[in-house]
Amino acid sequence: MGQNDPRRHIPRTDQLLAHPGLRHARGRLGDDVIRSTVRDVQEQARRGDLAPGDVEASVLAAVASRTASSLRPVLNATGVIVHTNLGRAPLSGPACDALLDAAGYVDVEMDLPTGARSRRGAGARRALLAACPAAEEALVVNNGAAALVLATTALAGTGEVVISRGELVEIGAGFRLPELIESTGARLREVGTTNRTHLADYAAAINTETGCLLKVHPSNFRVSGFTSDVGIGELRALADEHQVPLVVDLGSGLLAPDPTLPGEPDMTGALAAGADVVIASGDKLLGGPQAGLVLGRADVMARLARHPLARAVRADKLTLAAMEATVVGGQTPVAAALHADPVRLRERTERLAAATGGRMVEHDGRVGGGGAPGVPLPGWAVELPEPAARRLRTGDPVVLPRVHGGACLVDLRCVPEADDERLAAAVRSALARLHDRPSGEGS
Repeated sequence: MGQNDPRRHIPRTDQLLAHPGLRHARGRLGDDVIRSTVRDVQEQARRGDLAPGDVEASVLAAVASRTASSLRPVLNATGVIVHTNLGRAPLSGPACDALLDAAGYVDVEMDLPTGARSRRGAGARRALLAACPAAEEALVVNNGAAALVLATTALAGTGEVVISRGELVEIGAGFRLPELIESTGARLREVGTTNRTHLADYAAAINTETGCLLKVHPSNFRVSGFTSDVGIGELRALADEHQVPLVVDLGSGLLAPDPTLPGEPDMTGALAAGADVVIASGDKLLGGPQAGLVLGRADVMARLARHPLARAVRADKLTLAAMEATVVGGQTPVAAALHADPVRLRERTERLAAATGGRMVEHDGRVGGGGAPGVPLPGWAVELPEPAARRLRTGDPVVLPRVHGGACLVDLRCVPEADDERLAAAVRSALARLHDRPSGEGS
């Protein structure tokens, strides 16, 4: 490197690390991250992509924009309420506050008046039992799949789990419930056919190896036409006759009936109909954190709680805190989106269309997450050119629209009204960048 080489003027690492702006950043970023950022910017200058005089400012800007987490907040403008790719249910304000409170030391497993060890997650348990009086006991584990594995393992072991062939479901990312159940050693005893299963099919399958009867609510699909299945009440009588437990996996997590979704089963109804144990996900229609909810009869639930697997799948303090706050707190974002006032939703959509030059069109939202498959949620969206979708996804704030029928559709159902102005600004910015794109650039 010659004496006149501009690279000689690149600031040294120790000089940059001593800058007050970087010293202050150590409160939120580790030393390794800061050093790596400095080296990356210096390397840009060595390659000639950055002037040496701009290194310091670039380092400070890079560190200022860097966060400890790579996850980016997203405005969900798809109209899909429980969007798995966006983390399913957004948490309520009380649940977010509870997460912060639980981040430090908390009495998750201690009785403070006596100083003795107490039952873990007692608050979440009390909240769930109060919200679902049909249940005698409740357990929270780390997700719905874990809840199903725990129930079938504790009740069947290496015995048989009797299930209808029409309920051997596969959900997102190739995840198959039959393979999950069999992975712990239980054996599936399939009965009936894909479209028709009768009570006699279950009765013929029960034998000394039967550990439990399992009924699974279909997720993300409906079977129609020449069909029949067996209700929980009918299975209850059969379970009593042979003294085997009845497990019902509902998936979507309604604690009680919702008139907006008349065909969606709920945990209260399933227990009242005769289920010994009901299973659901906490981060779907309930609107809470990722969790598996297990509610049911005290004696059967005790078998689950005593099983060694219960320790492996137990929920952490953050989940328990957020779950309790979700149940006892006010309306969740999921409930707000599901029951959005159609008049207000239309007014907001009209305002966004006027502010951005888009066209308002009718658009059906969806529950998502396997809840209420095929049930439309009538509403509206702002129609934009399809290439605008990429600009929205890569803008700030990040906006995820729906791309359908050659258009970019922006649905406000799941967007908090407080973010309407941010969303409008993001759309205008995306359209401006679309207008300025180089010739031949794709969407």
